Amino acid sequence: MKRLLRSGLTLAAGAVTTTVIGISLAAPAQAVSINLPDLTSGKGPTSSIVLLLSLTVLAVAPALLLLTTSFTKIIVVLSLTRNALGLQGIPPNQVLAGLAIFLSFFVMSPVLGVVNTDALQPYLDGSISFGEAFDIGKIPMEKFMLANTRPEELALMVNVSKEPPPATPSDVSLTTLVPAFILSELRAAFIIGFVIFLPFLIIDMVVSSGLMSVGMIMLPPVLVSLPFKLLLFVLVDGWSLIISALVGSYG
Repeated sequence: MKRLLRSGLTLAAGAVTTTVIGISLAAPAQAVSINLPDLTSGKGPTSSIVLLLSLTVLAVAPALLLLTTSFTKIIVVLSLTRNALGLQGIPPNQVLAGLAIFLSFFVMSPVLGVVNTDALQPYLDGSISFGEAFDIGKIPMEKFMLANTRPEELALMVNVSKEPPPATPSDVSLTTLVPAFILSELRAAFIIGFVIFLPFLIIDMVVSSGLMSVGMIMLPPVLVSLPFKLLLFVLVDGWSLIISALVGSYG
């Protein structure tokens, strides 16, 4: 019986492999080209250096894109909410990150729509170069970051960078604007987290006082207060309130 089962599995695997190979051969080939500088002339950097720089840019690019959007504030607030509830791994990090990404897309949809219309689509059509697309696409992103950056953080980064004071906030360089925007987002996230922590802290204090008054010192207060915190969070529809506050903070 085992031999028949093994033979059947082998035949099935062979059939699947043959089918996949046939589909691959029948599918039209699409050319993928990567433009690199001439590495044989001896005038530019070596191939290993170019490869290292390319991999570095590809690794850092997603983080840079996330830091210039609303993702920072959203993920920090969601993480603080989980800590306030006293839950260590629930919801999981993947769930919080996924929710933060989709909420970021929701908040950034008007800005991304302008970038797609004015920069990405003309670049894909070949009507503008990559440099022109970057210059056009960064304008709505800069407007979004300026609208959500406090003047105090912006002045701090200008002073730290030792750049000449710009005539208007729109004249601030991108390398100065991005960290100022991140600092503003972290400050706003911590303020929201403080407001979220307060009611749960009161529940912990009440439960701890109650346990001490009845002499149940060995019973962990967190274990008793957790159901009450979950009940309060569900009754007030906590997730809806937090998401409404996050989305509303961007106008």
